[in-house]
Amino acid sequence: MILEDRKLKLISLAETLKISKELVGHIVHEYLGMRKLCAKWVPRELTIDQKQERVDASEQCLELFNRNRSEFLRRYVTIDETCIHYYTPESSRHSSEWIARDELNPKRGKTQQSAGKVMASVFWDAHGIIFIDYLGKEKTINSDYYIALLECLKNEIAKKRPHLKKKKVLFHQNNALCHKSTKTMTKLHELGFELLPRPPYSPDLTPSDFFLFSDLKRMLAGKKFKADEEVIAETEAYFEAKHKSYYKNGIEKLEDRFNQCIALDGNYTYIHTYSRIQ
Repeated sequence: MILEDRKLKLISLAETLKISKELVGHIVHEYLGMRKLCAKWVPRELTIDQKQERVDASEQCLELFNRNRSEFLRRYVTIDETCIHYYTPESSRHSSEWIARDELNPKRGKTQQSAGKVMASVFWDAHGIIFIDYLGKEKTINSDYYIALLECLKNEIAKKRPHLKKKKVLFHQNNALCHKSTKTMTKLHELGFELLPRPPYSPDLTPSDFFLFSDLKRMLAGKKFKADEEVIAETEAYFEAKHKSYYKNGIEKLEDRFNQCIALDGNYTYIHTYSRIQ
């Protein structure tokens, strides 16, 4: 019955079999060795070709990583954009609090992210933040804007990363249209950057998504700002307070992510992580 309907409830089984719900639960868990889990949301239902693209990209990046780990960490630079809102509600887990047995469960009103926001383009590596550019709510990113950022990146690398003066940067960017345009590709070639493969719909293979931005958003949850300047100041202070080892740790996590992606035949590396239904 369970194999025919994976969402079948214990109470339905008990009524059909005319035995107690507790006995059904005991049989299902102890004898059939089954448990009921809530599937985790994933960014997209991947096609066979997309899974293969993720495996190919992981193998290519992993080969570079394993060939010379320290050199990979020295040369790797990544960029991603994220929206930082004037107000981001706390998650249910973040807002949890201790209560006594005789106290009522805490309640809170439903809130949404604010309309006010800043778009942050964050360039970073294993040594820390290289630079961040902030774009106001009414502005958008296009190829010309992104190319100007790449010029700034080249200048900032020359000032802050002298060890890359005679090295080719391993550049990791997403697949936004302005990142993949002919003009942008020409500029990347002109700058001498070596572009690492990055398959679409793959936040689990992107350190900005699975590491840097997730931590930042947790820190900002529940805080309220009134202007772009306040958001920027809080973000800058947060990143400046981080030790250099924090950023290196985030980049190093890529090795395990690549290996997991290959082992899972291109499926999401956290697809096996679920929320248990008690």
